[in-house]
Amino acid sequence: MILYPNAHFNNVREIKIDFLRKNKLKALILDVDNTLIDYNKNLDEETIKWAEKLKEKGIKLYILSNSNKKEKVKNVAEKLNIEYSYFAKKPFKSGFKKVQEKIKEKPENIGVVGDQIFTDVIGGNRCKMFTILVEPIAEKDIWITMLKRPIENAIKNKYKQRKGCMAEPYKKENVHK
Repeated sequence: MILYPNAHFNNVREIKIDFLRKNKLKALILDVDNTLIDYNKNLDEETIKWAEKLKEKGIKLYILSNSNKKEKVKNVAEKLNIEYSYFAKKPFKSGFKKVQEKIKEKPENIGVVGDQIFTDVIGGNRCKMFTILVEPIAEKDIWITMLKRPIENAIKNKYKQRKGCMAEPYKKENVHK
């Protein structure tokens, strides 16, 4: 189903190299707001170290953000030493496809990591990429996201019932067979 991610984690730092290799992922497209940074634009040191470890293991990282605040996205990208695109208009396919062209990977080898079903998960699924939903870093959100959270939480509860506890990463049936 287009609303369901391929995997779920509490935060990006739980995504380990073994999981990426097991699922044949060579690159990650990362969201910014409430995925890498909180509402106050804080990027913690553990996340920076996590990104460095993945890059050392050959994983390509790229930021794709819906934010129209270029400086905010640029600052995060510079701290992580990775490329970025902002004002991406997710879940439309165009931003995902542009990143795919830049990183030169097949869609099935790209993971899309974000905290929102209606942007990151739907967009990544529409592009046949491997979607990874993470819990939001903080409860504080921009107003449009706050409106969507109750609906997203209802969807999460539905697949919690189908898949068991979401604290454990899970895979959809028939992924990458």
